[in-house]
Amino acid sequence: MHRVFIAALRAGIAAAILGGLFAQIVVIPTTAADEVDRFPPYAPFAAPYVTVAIAGVACVQVALVAVWRLLAMVRRGAIFTPLAFRWVDTVIGASLVATLLAAGVTGHLALASIPSPDDGMELIGALGAATACVGVGTAFAMLVVIMRSLLRKATDLQTEIAEVI
Repeated sequence: MHRVFIAALRAGIAAAILGGLFAQIVVIPTTAADEVDRFPPYAPFAAPYVTVAIAGVACVQVALVAVWRLLAMVRRGAIFTPLAFRWVDTVIGASLVATLLAAGVTGHLALASIPSPDDGMELIGALGAATACVGVGTAFAMLVVIMRSLLRKATDLQTEIAEVI
């Protein structure tokens, strides 16, 4: 992979991690506080949902750090080593944890009696978004598992070729 491309990917990863930190520290708590100010019956739900949202962003950040490490391995030409599997497994684990968090939110939104201002469309929208996150998270985890199996096959072939040479 070209060094400029790796540098651009790393810049994007760094920006995403910093944006996630900003979201965890400022955006998520402020948005929750604003929603509670706008509709006080949301108060008992603010802390748990803020915690889950911050944990979900942390899962994305963990996966981004793993991708950063994989990029370093690509740059060194060492991607076909057993160490790469640890980082790929980290991406899979982080995506599964985030998906489970989204599934928990989906279940809570579907089953709990959450008050809603006006006509309840906010609740329906949140339920739809949480359901979409579960679907996307599941699909992403399955895709990375498939890619891991391809990496396993390529690593085995690389090892075979190294033994022949």
